[in-house]
Amino acid sequence: MSLIEQAKQKAAFQAVDEHVLPHHRVIGVGSGSTVVHVVTRLLQRDPALNAKTVFVPTSFQSRGLLLDGGLTVGDVEQYPDIDVTIDGADECDSDLNAIKGGGAAHLQEKIVAEAAKKFVIVADYRKDSKVLGEQWKHGVPVEVVPFAWTAVMKKLQALGSKDAKLRMAMKKAGPIVTDNGNFLIDAPFGLIHEPAKLLKDIKLITGVVEVGLFCDMAEIAYFGCEDGSVIIRTK
Repeated sequence: MSLIEQAKQKAAFQAVDEHVLPHHRVIGVGSGSTVVHVVTRLLQRDPALNAKTVFVPTSFQSRGLLLDGGLTVGDVEQYPDIDVTIDGADECDSDLNAIKGGGAAHLQEKIVAEAAKKFVIVADYRKDSKVLGEQWKHGVPVEVVPFAWTAVMKKLQALGSKDAKLRMAMKKAGPIVTDNGNFLIDAPFGLIHEPAKLLKDIKLITGVVEVGLFCDMAEIAYFGCEDGSVIIRTK
């Protein structure tokens, strides 16, 4: 396992150990590479506890991981009150605002995070920043209704994202299509000193479904480091 994967694992294992408690019955499980380690740790819990617990995934990926592990899967429509959600992040600032959506799942991730009594972020040290935009250079992911993408693009450019672009698929001709059937625009804004304001400005654009800015949501974040330590940040 690479040092990066070891760092992700340390953060994920500690977050699960400290925030998934025996009395919890509904757990939100995020998406991405770090969440693979979250699921690994969940599967190491007492099987009797897991048998009493429903796990709410945020993407096709995390649903598959949970089902492959034999865990009970539900959705937020059935379980709108979640005890805790643990998810990764593409970047997290000193106030625990985060950019998410590199894996094209931020709509479901935000819904599951907002449904939880506690939202916990797990990541490696590369995602830890003072200001959003320091480390993550790919822009703010913006999920859009397909027929509106060109209009939304122009609005994003007017807001200051001159290099906004439609995210294209790697092994498919054409754009990425989300689990919800929408397109994604990646909109760089440089250093984001007022993420909540930017979130509001983008959300007001007609055709925008959801924005990959998670502001004032996380209660605590765990960052795994190269030396095996874990940095913990709280609000």
